[in-house]
Amino acid sequence: MTRTRAERGAPTIRDVATAAGVSNATAARALGGYGAVSEEARRRIDDAAAALGYRTNSLARSMITGATNTLGLIIADIENPFFARATRGFTDAAREEGFEVVVTNTDEDVDTERTAVRLFMEKQVDGLVVAPATQAMTEHLQAALDAGTPVVLLDRRVPGLAADSVLVDNRKASEAAVAHLTQHGHRRIAIVTGASLAELEAGAARSGRHLLSTGKNRIDGYLAALRRAGITPQDEYIKVGDFHRDAAGGMTRELLALPIPPTAIFTTDGIISLGVVEALQEHGLAMPEQMSVVGFDDPEWALVVRPRLTVVAQPVYELGRRAAQRLIARIRGDVARPRRHHLPTELIVRDSVTHWSG
Repeated sequence: MTRTRAERGAPTIRDVATAAGVSNATAARALGGYGAVSEEARRRIDDAAAALGYRTNSLARSMITGATNTLGLIIADIENPFFARATRGFTDAAREEGFEVVVTNTDEDVDTERTAVRLFMEKQVDGLVVAPATQAMTEHLQAALDAGTPVVLLDRRVPGLAADSVLVDNRKASEAAVAHLTQHGHRRIAIVTGASLAELEAGAARSGRHLLSTGKNRIDGYLAALRRAGITPQDEYIKVGDFHRDAAGGMTRELLALPIPPTAIFTTDGIISLGVVEALQEHGLAMPEQMSVVGFDDPEWALVVRPRLTVVAQPVYELGRRAAQRLIARIRGDVARPRRHHLPTELIVRDSVTHWSG
């Protein structure tokens, strides 16, 4: 036979109400976070609950208020320093506003993302922040919006989806990074970038169609900088694989094996940058004398390696914070038209680029 909370000795709302000298209804409103309660009564109730060790039944409260004070965060990979830092910013901002966060990884797999969205909806989270694995298959995100669950996109955008997105101007930042290379005399400039599993399987990486907005915009910036410098882009210098370090190393080795290899490499992610630098070291190539490198993102190791890596730095922590702030604003009734929220980037010039006169 199931025992009640009172029979188990756990304090009930009635116990708290008696200790605070208020009605059961008043204690329930104060402890449940709904309805009107005077400050004096709320203080007595809080003191009584603390003294008795009362724990709020969050399920019962959500049934009354329609809110769980919980946010869902769906990201690609928590081990990626970008997403780790963004997650910290997101959770800090959420907790400042009284929300807890549940986080899950997709590993850039759209089926995993669909499952995560469905489970979070079943758990009745108040809103979702998603770094979508693709911009082509997003009906599950539209379904969440149609069901009344606010959705904010982090680091990426999806054309046609009426949701706020929080990101940087990836095309502009990448164009500045590659322009730094062309200004140093480089004309054979490669790019090593990533795509999701779904995109690789669909061939989007080769065609550029449906590529993640972040990746596509960084490639577009790369191409724009080359053309502005009067350089014709070469297909063999554009390498697209998955977001793992080993894949980046493999693509770098392919570049080095070309009959005419590049003199500079632009990398579009911190993990990819690490794979490229490792491959150069394995081949005994000195950076920047034999290969110049500019990376997107500024991981801690970029300051530890020698030479220090020239990078495009993003305000990663602030991206996470802003995503949380936008989501909470939507939850609390903001009905303004969804828009892109661009945060600034900075090209940090260090030691990994040299002038090329060959």
